Amino acid sequence: MTDISAAAPSIDRHQTPNGVSDKIALGIVKFMRLFADAFFSRRYGHRAVVLETVAAVPGMVGGLLQHLKALRHIRDDQGWIRELLDEAENERMHLMTFIRIAQPSFFERALIMLGQAVFFNAYFFLYLFAPKTAHRVVGYLEEEAVISYTSYLAQVDSGATPNVPAPQLAIDYWHLAPDARLREVIVAVRADEARHRDTNHGFADRLAGG
Repeated sequence: MTDISAAAPSIDRHQTPNGVSDKIALGIVKFMRLFADAFFSRRYGHRAVVLETVAAVPGMVGGLLQHLKALRHIRDDQGWIRELLDEAENERMHLMTFIRIAQPSFFERALIMLGQAVFFNAYFFLYLFAPKTAHRVVGYLEEEAVISYTSYLAQVDSGATPNVPAPQLAIDYWHLAPDARLREVIVAVRADEARHRDTNHGFADRLAGG
């Protein structure tokens, strides 16, 4: 369970690519961003549903492969497995929250299934053969998530998107006030994404350093 009272990381942070693999990772994420912009434009609630479906994959894949690696090498995982599985669970809770807010259509649900199938297999093999690049992809993906949620927040603040009551699921998970609304949910989710961004860029840096 996430505690939003914990010290929040800086919201605005970009990891400058260092080397070819980092540039490839950034290119992958920018390519994925093109599809999100084409399908959802400024419909950030529906965009969040699809984003979180994809975002919940890397933590589970990384946790699985780190678990198998620790078993093969008969060594401690140094906390990586728990961190990655917690990330996957956190992203799943984001999805459960925004499904209650955005109510995805049948077409969007079909898109979710297709996107998850493609991304899971692609990310699995990327992590298997190039874990540093895989973590960098997630770091850049989370950077884009922070940007999207900041834009979503601006829509709510401007009145373009109704500031509806927060789902009870979100109130319980983030320990929000009983009368919390969508704005508080977006702030909490954005803080989570910033933490995942920093964690995955940190993992990539550790792998780059051997």
